[in-house]
Amino acid sequence: MAVIFEINPVNPQARKIDQVVTVLKEGGVIAYPTDTIYGIGCDIMNKKAIERVYQIKKRARHIPFSFICSDLKNISQYAKVSNYAYKTMRRLLPGPYTFILEGSNEVPKMMLTKRKTAGIRVPDHPICMAIIATLGNPIISTSAATPEDELLSEPWLINESLGKLLDVVIDGGPVPGIPSSVISLIGDEPQVLRKALGDVSIFE
Repeated sequence: MAVIFEINPVNPQARKIDQVVTVLKEGGVIAYPTDTIYGIGCDIMNKKAIERVYQIKKRARHIPFSFICSDLKNISQYAKVSNYAYKTMRRLLPGPYTFILEGSNEVPKMMLTKRKTAGIRVPDHPICMAIIATLGNPIISTSAATPEDELLSEPWLINESLGKLLDVVIDGGPVPGIPSSVISLIGDEPQVLRKALGDVSIFE
């Protein structure tokens, strides 16, 4: 089973964050809390780790995962951000949204769709933000779920169901258990692809 790390969701302990980041740098895969659901992730610059996440999720290789950036400046490193997209995301991030943008050359090809787009998040959650700040790279963001795609919102349930496939499960307390809303900003024409936790009324 995976190692369970209890981390304070308000003031994450730097020592424990460092331990998690060491696991990620060594190609590990973790489960971690966000402002929506518990996610499964790895360093997006580690190809072998990404392959492990595909296997865990039983996901077709042509469907890339979203990833988490630390802030808007970090997003502009990994995506082409127009003035409209910047203003829109500045209003809503950090928060429960995934934005679809055109990826930059910094993004590994296996993390882009055929149209060279990527799903990017900046969650309002201190634990995942601390992990990215310490790691220095974005991490993959995909739901911790059973093979039948039922969301797992409790760390012990994640460990019970997926523990043999993960290196670390972070217990950061309860999360809403509802996925992020997904909005495409391609071509500066907002399109709501999934209505979920984040309010999407400004796009309708």
